[in-house]
Amino acid sequence: MSKSKKNTKKTNVQSLLEQVRVRDFYGNRKKFFVLSAVLMVLVLASCFIFGVNISIEFKGGTLATYSYENSIDENDLAAVARDYLGTHTKVQTGETFTGERQKTFTVSFSMDKPFDASMQEELLQKMQEKYPDAQIESLETNDVAASSGKRFLAKCLVAAIFAAVVLILYIAWRFKRISGWSAGVFAVAALIHDLIIVFGTFVVCGFEIDSNFMAVILTILGYSVNDTIVVYDRIRENQSILPAGTKLPELVNISLSQTMKRTIRTSITTITAMLIVTILATVNNVASIQHFSIPMTVGMISGCYSSLCFAPMLWIAWKTRSKKAKSED
Repeated sequence: MSKSKKNTKKTNVQSLLEQVRVRDFYGNRKKFFVLSAVLMVLVLASCFIFGVNISIEFKGGTLATYSYENSIDENDLAAVARDYLGTHTKVQTGETFTGERQKTFTVSFSMDKPFDASMQEELLQKMQEKYPDAQIESLETNDVAASSGKRFLAKCLVAAIFAAVVLILYIAWRFKRISGWSAGVFAVAALIHDLIIVFGTFVVCGFEIDSNFMAVILTILGYSVNDTIVVYDRIRENQSILPAGTKLPELVNISLSQTMKRTIRTSITTITAMLIVTILATVNNVASIQHFSIPMTVGMISGCYSSLCFAPMLWIAWKTRSKKAKSED
């Protein structure tokens, strides 16, 4: 390399370091690993403490539809049905238009025994006693088979696995200068970390594992990996700018410090939008939107964290261990 090119490169490095305040991400890696491990344990514990509430579209069950007048409270009716049936129930209001507008609500639940005629009559009486002025009447009762829901779940899982494989292959090819395939594997590991956090949010909040869950999962897959790829891209660029003897932890610290503001600002923008949606859904009592927006908000926060603090630290740990093993050989 000529003297002028060396001076130019040195100037570029100095300019690079002056523009960013380098933070020691690598020095805090153990804290990040411990935090992620604690979150995983909490998610596992929450499954036993709160239980996993799977929607009837995945496990099968019964949908009982009723008409009503005046006003009712979904939570009160769900409590009445739960106390009588002895199982988790969900009540959702709506409207039908069969010649004239009619207010309805649907009680959904799963039981080991059949929901026979006598049980239907007794449940109707209990709801009428709770709301004597609502003129609650039974419209129809339908059994829901789990086969279609299971096929949908299987297709979503296949799509997620296929996306993970494609991501590994793409990142391995795109970032072969920084140890390709391992970068792809740990990007997917960060995605799994985020998906587990989202799953834990559904469990802790008591939300059903339904089509909303699959929508959040597939959305977070794309959102989280985008930030991780931005980090990898900056590491690759800095690898050619910084001196050849720059240690890997220093290279990653500089790269993460450069991308941190961009990642946080982007996340704040999208998270703020989700928070506004959540507030509006809460004010208007639209539970279906809450079941999407709240886990999405948590997933975005987790995606921001894993892209900066989890995936790169796993990658450094692997690279350091690989170099150590080669030197010992």
